Amino acid sequence: MKIRFWGVRGSIPTPGPETVRYGGNTTCIEVRLNDGRIIIIGAGSGIRALGNKLVVEDMKKGPLDLDLFISHTHWDHIMGFPFFTPIFIPGNRIRVRGPVNIGDEGLEKIFALQMSHNYFPLRADELASDISYEVLAEKSFNLYDDVRVTTKILNHPIIDLGYRIEADGAVFVTAYDTEPFRNLFDGDPGDEDYDEVAKIEGEKAANENNRRVWNFIKDADLVVHDAQYLNKEYQAGKIGWGHSTVEYVLESTMKSGVKRVALFHHDPTRKDDELDRIERMAKRRAARFEQHKLDIFVAREGMEIEL
Repeated sequence: MKIRFWGVRGSIPTPGPETVRYGGNTTCIEVRLNDGRIIIIGAGSGIRALGNKLVVEDMKKGPLDLDLFISHTHWDHIMGFPFFTPIFIPGNRIRVRGPVNIGDEGLEKIFALQMSHNYFPLRADELASDISYEVLAEKSFNLYDDVRVTTKILNHPIIDLGYRIEADGAVFVTAYDTEPFRNLFDGDPGDEDYDEVAKIEGEKAANENNRRVWNFIKDADLVVHDAQYLNKEYQAGKIGWGHSTVEYVLESTMKSGVKRVALFHHDPTRKDDELDRIERMAKRRAARFEQHKLDIFVAREGMEIEL
């Protein structure tokens, strides 16, 4: 399969002269199978350009039949959907899948909300294509007879899914937005509310959840992993925000035998030159691990990878 990055930023689009080389659109990845079937992961602002390309090039062969997966419903991951041209064209079929929080409104209503008249000139019920919505939880299923999809709940402030796609003899995994699970009961023994038993059990739970994520990405040909922060930034007030560090991604992908990893979901303040330095640092550190060769790089808009 072929992977193409259409959006690599997190939080908000960041157009401008200092983000030209890596791109300023929020998350969207195209997965194109060998037989031409198309899977899209993420409907951030990057999906607009993808939609235009699909209409100009792929619709020459007939109506589109697309599978769109959403990691979670934070706005930077769905904001491009109203500008995705294929949704306005009769005959196109689009299946939208993703998680919602317990007690939240359905996936269809969440997508429709950003197309209400307060925010957008057209409403969701005016779209001409055939769009269906399916709420996903943690599961494994056949998308087609020859395509296996496995989902994994990651560590983010709302329910967020990673996707493992096995097709065409390769394994492709996304893991964003996420941070390491941590012990929520790791308090100060001198505190009157400190609970030793809770601390021990909390440590076990955090370690087990992290092991499950490592197993989820294990032996993948390519993992696209949230790496919004450096460790010093994460420790300086970003713990609990739901994003990983470059250093942690190196550690976890090494443990999991991953072949290639793309650092993804760049912080909106991150300039091109900073991302250059981060890539050089990551490659130097990966080269020190002689027992496992890891190809690590920073994701750029327009980058294409064949697995």
